[in-house]
Amino acid sequence: MRGITIRQPWATCILAGKNPENRPANWPWRGWLLLHAGLKLDRPALRDPLVATTIRGRELHRGAVIGIARLTDCHPDQGPERCTSPWAQRDAHHLVLADVHEPPLPLPATGALPAWKPTQDLVDQVLQQLPDLRP
Repeated sequence: MRGITIRQPWATCILAGKNPENRPANWPWRGWLLLHAGLKLDRPALRDPLVATTIRGRELHRGAVIGIARLTDCHPDQGPERCTSPWAQRDAHHLVLADVHEPPLPLPATGALPAWKPTQDLVDQVLQQLPDLRP
């Protein structure tokens, strides 16, 4: 399992259905990811109508693991004809996520960019909150 650090409000948008996650480079790795909300806040993103609607009423936790998801694919932008998601950025690599789960409580953690290896204790704490999930 790996961890991915994502700035807010983007991390919360993923919990609410944002897909794909946009990155500047290809990710060859596939599998389960802890979704870590970084400490930094992308303030200009808060003015985006799609983001504002998506996060309305949700808390923007920072410095914590706020979810878990399965990375199923990563591909370069294929244009609006092939990548129809309103979240897909042009000229980016798209991380396709599935099976997104949000634990009831955020777990304070230190992440790293772009990806990191979580401790087994942190993974166990996340899975303890999601007893029906067996990655």
